[in-house]
Amino acid sequence: MHIPQYMLNGAICPVTAGVAAAGITTASVLALRAKEKPTALKFAAVTSLIFAAQMMNFPIMDGTSGHLIGTTLAILLLGAPFGVISMSIILAIQSLIFSDGGLNVLGANIINMALIGAIPGIILTRLYKNEKISGNPVMKYGLLFAGAWLSTVLASGACALEIGIGGEIALAQGLPAMLSVHILIGIGEGLLTALLGLAFANSKVASSQKMSAGIPLVSAAVVALVLSPLASGFPDGLEWVASKFNALHETAPAFVAPLSGIHAAAGLPTSVWVAPLADYSVAGIANPALSTGIAGLIGVALTFGVMYLLGLLFNRKTAPQKL
Repeated sequence: MHIPQYMLNGAICPVTAGVAAAGITTASVLALRAKEKPTALKFAAVTSLIFAAQMMNFPIMDGTSGHLIGTTLAILLLGAPFGVISMSIILAIQSLIFSDGGLNVLGANIINMALIGAIPGIILTRLYKNEKISGNPVMKYGLLFAGAWLSTVLASGACALEIGIGGEIALAQGLPAMLSVHILIGIGEGLLTALLGLAFANSKVASSQKMSAGIPLVSAAVVALVLSPLASGFPDGLEWVASKFNALHETAPAFVAPLSGIHAAAGLPTSVWVAPLADYSVAGIANPALSTGIAGLIGVALTFGVMYLLGLLFNRKTAPQKL
């Protein structure tokens, strides 16, 4: 659901960037003030796992695929403000390093997946922890499924609205198309969230600092290096909708400001910054599976490092830590 750089232009880009910045700032303030905080290791490990899981596209129908967004899972395992920050950093790394979503539309992608996508998760994970529900596994994981499914559907609706405002795909066409495909993708999101919640939020894992960080981190490395090359090659939901309305274009893996005469001559966007691992591939590695796996592993390591430093920052003040 990452909006590519060519789909939004004009005033909507700085406006969405401002709204996203306000949302991240609010989440950061709440994270600093939180009484319960994830350890820096857990913060980094869970975020790395979600980054890796987003590389695993699964087939849906009619040559379409989807992937875990992970906002509800992040909120469940880390807490609401930390979940929002986690998703925002993932989206920033994907944009800057992998050219997955343009920098000019990063604000819109953060609004959709990290902010709007967080609303159902915040509400339903609170219910999940209710004493009357915590003893009922069916209700617990049903709530996780519902929160993740609704998160995907709401994010897709917001995405369609932004693209409609930008003029690339008319809202009357884009909204029903986006909702129809993401209602199905949301089922996969819900199932994965419930399964991963079952694995990582159980009392045995959650009560151990080593397990709550170690298991997600090892899982992230395995998914990125070994499983990501096996991901579906079908277009994701947004790409499918864009191709349906002839709005799918090739873009150069770059953003920010004019630079390259070669790109300009080819009619492609040009800029100062070129994503070093564009399309999750490593230059010089001919084997596609190995290239994707190494790129994914680099992404996991980078995500872990950034989030670990942020985790240390958020844990500067003495506070009970959320295991």
